[in-house]
Amino acid sequence: MRIALVHDYLSDFGGAERVLKVLSEMYPEAPIYTAFYKEGTVVAKEFSGKTVIESKWAWLLKRGNLYSPLRFLLPWIWGGMDLSAYDLVITSCSGYIARGFRMRADARLIAYCHTPPRFLYGLQTSFDWQRHWYTRMYAAVVNHFLRVFDAESAQRVDRWLVNSENVRARVKKFYRRTATVVYPPVEVEKIKMSAKGVDKEDYFLIVSRLVGAKGLEEAALAAHKLGFDLWIAGEEGGIAGISQRLLMLGSGSVKLLGRVDDNELYKLYAGAKGFIALARNEDFGMTVVEALAAGTPVLAYAGGGFLETVRDGETGVFITKTTVDEIGRGMRRLEEISWSKRVLTAWVDQFSRMKFEEKIKAIVKEETENARTSRSRDNQ
Repeated sequence: MRIALVHDYLSDFGGAERVLKVLSEMYPEAPIYTAFYKEGTVVAKEFSGKTVIESKWAWLLKRGNLYSPLRFLLPWIWGGMDLSAYDLVITSCSGYIARGFRMRADARLIAYCHTPPRFLYGLQTSFDWQRHWYTRMYAAVVNHFLRVFDAESAQRVDRWLVNSENVRARVKKFYRRTATVVYPPVEVEKIKMSAKGVDKEDYFLIVSRLVGAKGLEEAALAAHKLGFDLWIAGEEGGIAGISQRLLMLGSGSVKLLGRVDDNELYKLYAGAKGFIALARNEDFGMTVVEALAAGTPVLAYAGGGFLETVRDGETGVFITKTTVDEIGRGMRRLEEISWSKRVLTAWVDQFSRMKFEEKIKAIVKEETENARTSRSRDNQ
């Protein structure tokens, strides 16, 4: 059986790319089709040695940040890809709608959906595109046609998989399709091993791209107000000057670590007295699970995927607003509770890579059998 993998694009190495990497390790012979692939990046290093096939539009999409305003080309970007040589295609899709490519009628298509495109359905994005009149005008014209493409291509999927109950509800609402939850593969055992022997230190930790929708500035102000140290690991994500603003707002309380490798990250999780996750309506939130695997409790916004990964008072603390005062109250409450490392680390076993691989293999086997049954009926 010939298998192909498809992914929106390969520019950054985030949670979606971690899922793709595990899929590519499970099916090492499967090529990866993508809209574009940026050489010389962290993600290029992670997928070195893999066969990556770009769209015909890649030369244009990877110039600067043109891939974002050129989303109107998506029907042609994916429609120009011929995957008719494959019996099974697994697409890892979210905002770049990695669907609509050509396939054989008897081939099976599995979609692992990180989220339907947030910008199409009124969900918060890292860039506030409604702030400028020209982006609002552009979106008013383009987004209607992209919603049509998104909805039509969604109906061609044979099996929908999603990373959380939160995203399952979105798939049902926007596509009228039933999906199976397969939690993303978190390296739970590796993190537990890395955390052994690491002593707790006196800092809170955030792991996030430095963007505007993650509550970073409010957290920096709260840390400064209460005299807590706040360490932030992650690269700047397209909002000019946010690093300088965070340092200014934190006034000595904030330490920006930039991008760190996984081994260092696991130790940072283990050394923190608390992990902070403030994104509103997060799709799933792998970093929360990683922190818990390292034995660190979580302060999280009570919404989105965090409702599935955090238990208030057992594995973390919820807040219902991301104001400076509310974050501060959450930090104090988290500090006052005596946490059980055994409870924290046991809770996240359900999100392990092993569980992910077991479920994916079972689903691939099931879809392969469905394809054989379908071909057998057609030949009768």
